[in-house]
Amino acid sequence: MTSEAPRAPRRPESRTLHGITLTDDFGWLKAENWREVMRDPAVLDADIRAYLDAENAYAQAHFAPRETLKHTLLKEMRGRIKEDDSSVPSPDGPFGYYLRHREGGQHPLFCRKALPDGAEEVLLDGDEMAKDKAFFQFGHARHAPDHACIAYAVDEQGAELYSVRIRDTGTGADLADVMEGATGDLLWSRDGRHLFYIRRDAEHRPSQVFRHTLGTPQEADVLIYEEADKGFFVSLGETQSHMFGLIACGDHETSEVHLIDLADVEAPLRVVAPRAAGIRYEVEHHPDLGGEDALVILTNADGAEDFKIVTAPSASPGRDHWRDLVPHRQGRMILSQVAYRGFLVRLEREDGLPRIVIRTVFSSEEHAIAFDEEAYALGMDDGYQFDTNELRFTYASMTTPSEVWSYDMHARGRTLLKRQEVPSGHDPADYVTRRVFARAPDGERVPVTLLHRVSTPLDGSAPCLLYGYGAYGMSMPAGFSTSRLSLVDRGFVYAIAHVRGGTEKGWRWYVDGKLAKKTNTFTDFIAAAEHLAAEKVVHPSRIVAHGGSAGGMLMGAIANLRPDLFAGIIAEVPFVDVLATMLDDTLPLTPPEWPEWGNPIESETAFRRIQSYSPVDNVTAQPYPAILALAGLTDPRVTYWEPARWMARLREVNTGDRPLLLRTNMDAGHGGASGRFDRLEEVALMHVFALDVARVEAGMDAAGSASA
Repeated sequence: MTSEAPRAPRRPESRTLHGITLTDDFGWLKAENWREVMRDPAVLDADIRAYLDAENAYAQAHFAPRETLKHTLLKEMRGRIKEDDSSVPSPDGPFGYYLRHREGGQHPLFCRKALPDGAEEVLLDGDEMAKDKAFFQFGHARHAPDHACIAYAVDEQGAELYSVRIRDTGTGADLADVMEGATGDLLWSRDGRHLFYIRRDAEHRPSQVFRHTLGTPQEADVLIYEEADKGFFVSLGETQSHMFGLIACGDHETSEVHLIDLADVEAPLRVVAPRAAGIRYEVEHHPDLGGEDALVILTNADGAEDFKIVTAPSASPGRDHWRDLVPHRQGRMILSQVAYRGFLVRLEREDGLPRIVIRTVFSSEEHAIAFDEEAYALGMDDGYQFDTNELRFTYASMTTPSEVWSYDMHARGRTLLKRQEVPSGHDPADYVTRRVFARAPDGERVPVTLLHRVSTPLDGSAPCLLYGYGAYGMSMPAGFSTSRLSLVDRGFVYAIAHVRGGTEKGWRWYVDGKLAKKTNTFTDFIAAAEHLAAEKVVHPSRIVAHGGSAGGMLMGAIANLRPDLFAGIIAEVPFVDVLATMLDDTLPLTPPEWPEWGNPIESETAFRRIQSYSPVDNVTAQPYPAILALAGLTDPRVTYWEPARWMARLREVNTGDRPLLLRTNMDAGHGGASGRFDRLEEVALMHVFALDVARVEAGMDAAGSASA
């Protein structure tokens, strides 16, 4: 390791807001031409590039002696991946559509087969398209209703600026049609002659919906919707009936949906219900529900904190016509819904566990699909069909590899279609998953999901990787991961702290972890770590914390609050410069984020609250744990300069001697490396760091447990 860590030059900049003067020594790390950098990283300022390169070199030097361990981990993780894998074909008319990876391939192939047993057609070859590109990622790929074309979006910078192209499925050739500056959202008209897509504005916000007619230039595309509120983002969807396209507008608290008549693209848009502060809703459609063409709406209206389902006539869908179908029940959170010809299906969660509930359309009869494990992850695959009795769902747990099931909603029987293969071998009986509860300072019980080998001693000696997120109402599923087994097989207890800010315990759990209650997220995570140590599940000085994006903010906060509690912290694309970002309304995510964190421009209360916990603003002279921060140069969500400024501040005041490392991927954005094996390189690096700071030997004994 080089003797001297990089030091960013100080170039103080000051400003005063609400009578408070802020001085930033490292504001210069934000490129003035950041919009151009998103599109072309080569235009990054030379001084900024030099600093990021120096940090990368420093991190590389630190990990160089551990290269053998990294390659060992890579070999293990790759050995658990079935390289020539494919998804289960999803039927749509005469074809079944699916994804496939070839042996050694980094990127997916979009394929189809004529049903029931036709030969494979490769529609899009991601490996071929990614050749000689430092970054390549697909957005959506959607075939036209007549199956004659497939529209697809590709990002070649990592900045989530997609190029949309259209391929003739008969000839395999791309049409001349190209749409630039798009998001990955795509939607076809029913006749397959028109494609709807979204463009980003100058601030990188998805704000405009266009209709493209095949065979015409992008300049001729018709703007059908533009969102004027800078705090609202726009996305595209479609009802399962394929009758309506959905333009969904919203922030983290409020939503509004406009209907596109997919059979008559010239028809004016219709708003379902005008936006009202704090009211969220999502829309499905059924052409004959209770004798009328109806919308089926999932909403929190009328105080339905954990959501309810209502119906309304499609011709008059406003809130005055909403009628309860599935009433609100406190503590049972309805997560999503889909409408089929004969059934309405919803995914809900109660007592921290998800379930699927199926309701017969022409009666109020309901039944749930039951599962036995103590903690698991569950998802629905809506498929392409509307008139079907088949529901596909996915199931996994921390010990059980992912499974795809077909469920006959009429006969109530299930058939296993696919189980994730682990080529190097995996026996669920070798592992234990369970859920415990930590007591937060205010008395709340914080769920913590655990995974460890049966042979791991729970006597207070085990190292721990503790993961957390806690924002936007996103829950952390207790699903299966092959990569984390490399830690668990070396004696780690892998734990997920389901902290406030998520919705594991209902919408209230989210509300209690945002705005004025944001610090609950941090204290919940600390409580989880303390509980595991106090109960001798893990060793108190061998806990490594891990979080990314908004979970990276959690990592920055706990580093300031309890540096003594963690041996190391892994912060992926960490949102750590919260105050500065929320004060910059030119950044793409700032206005939509104000409902989550507060608007410090307009509110002194919000300013002082964010300032009190924003990680960069609370770095102080104390011994910090070892920290590994990962960033992406073209990341539009958490810009590279946030972790760069964080690391620069840490280097100025840290009184400890543990490594502080920043690694910026100069060819990627928020999701890191795009290829599936390239991504494993980043995961292996994080595992090396965790093993190192938790003082775990690289080897394993014959039983697969640590030889520490």
